[in-house]
Formats: sequence, structure tokens, C-alpha cells
Amino acid sequence: MDEYTGFAEVYDELMEDVPYKEWSERIISIMRDYDIKDGLVLDLGCGSGTMTELLASAGYDMTGVDLSPEMLEQAKLKKESSGNDILYLCQDMRDFELYGTMRAVVCVCDSLNYILEENELKRVFELVNNYLDPGGLFLFDINTVHKYRDVIGDMTIAENRDDCSFIWENFYDEDKAVNEYDLTLFIRNENGLYEKQEETHFQRGYEYEKVKQLIEESGLEFIEAFDGDETGALSEKVPVSKDSERIFFIARECTKKV
Repeated sequence: MDEYTGFAEVYDELMEDVPYKEWSERIISIMRDYDIKDGLVLDLGCGSGTMTELLASAGYDMTGVDLSPEMLEQAKLKKESSGNDILYLCQDMRDFELYGTMRAVVCVCDSLNYILEENELKRVFELVNNYLDPGGLFLFDINTVHKYRDVIGDMTIAENRDDCSFIWENFYDEDKAVNEYDLTLFIRNENGLYEKQEETHFQRGYEYEKVKQLIEESGLEFIEAFDGDETGALSEKVPVSKDSERIFFIARECTKKV
């Protein structure tokens, strides 16, 4: 896997504008609405562990799953600094295995957009359903076709910083609804020199109705969805529209008996 190798060491710096704190407040508020105030929670596609740490600090017993060893190394550095008791597992979300069930599963920052096939996304949902406690929650976001096609498709983004610079080139394939982005990184090493690294990422956009369908086909109960970018943590939920770039979903396990 070539994704999130060199990118991992500068990921947090380049993603510093992502509102993880506001997202965590939204997630915690929703979980508490369903009386999930503590207990085991899984951060699926946890990356460098920013959300995992925020939920652990809120009192949840966190497990983080991610496919990138390099990203998990960054997460473990945060764990050493915070002292939070977090279990990290290097696994593919399409085939992850846990030691038991969870009260909730969260998956944020378009991690699910890396799943390029509908049947594989359904498989992820089925696994989540399998590892949820009776009535457990699945909270996740996903980027839309509109975002990739109309907002960032065929756009080049470049940024220069002291310790790293990058060129981010997007190429959207409308037939497959897949966005390819080629990332060129220039990372400053301990000698003050900049090393060039290159990665290619692929993400697929999903429409609201398709995701809702796959949720229900996987055996989960669809609860609600709202605009994932326009809604603050505790503010009024903004309905999904044709202009939504990110959609936040709430689903629930509904077949297991206590």
C-alpha cells in the first residue's frame, strides 16, 4: 500500500483545519442522546488517531483500526503523549476482526470513500453490524459525487509551508465516480533539506440514496442523515441537499437481543 506513507508524517500539519473537535462534540452529543456515555467504541479508519484521542479523553474505551502502519505510528505517538489507554490494530476495514462487540463505531474524515466498490462498502457495513452491541450506533461521514465532480475534480491545490510543501492534483473519472489525486510532497528532514515523495490516492463519491440502501441491505437500521459540513456540533442539523459535499449518517444495530 503506497497511500499514507510519506504523507503520514505530515498528515496532521496539512489537516490542521479539519474541525475534529467540533466533529467529536457532535458524535459525543449523539451517542449520549442514545445513552452511550461510556464503554467500548471503535474508530474505524482512525488514521493518526486525532478523533480516537478526543473520544478517549471524553471517557470512552477506544479501539482504533487503520490499514496504514505509518499512520498508526503517528497515533501511537499521540497515545504516549496523552496517556490514554487506546488499542490500535493494523487491519483493512473490509475485513477487520475485533475481540468483542462495541457500543458504537465511528468513521470520519471520508475514510469510507477509499472503498471503491459498492459490494465492498456493503461488506464494511455488515462487519460493523456484526461487531455492534444490541442497539449500538454507527456514526460516519462520506463525501458525495458532487464534491468530487463539481468542487475538487480536476483541481490542483498547492501549498508552501516551513516544514513541508505539497502539490495536490485531482483527476475525476465520471464513469466510475472515482477521484484520483496525485500528491507530491516536499518534506524537510533533520538536515534542513527537502525530500520529495509521491503518493496516489483514489476515492469514490457516493450518493445519499445509495448509501442509505447499502445501510439497510447490510442489516443496519438507517436513523437519519444530514449535511456533514454545514452542521456544527450542537447546532440545528442541516438537511442533505444536492449541494452537500459531505453527508453524516446515523445507523443502528436492530436485530440482536439483549
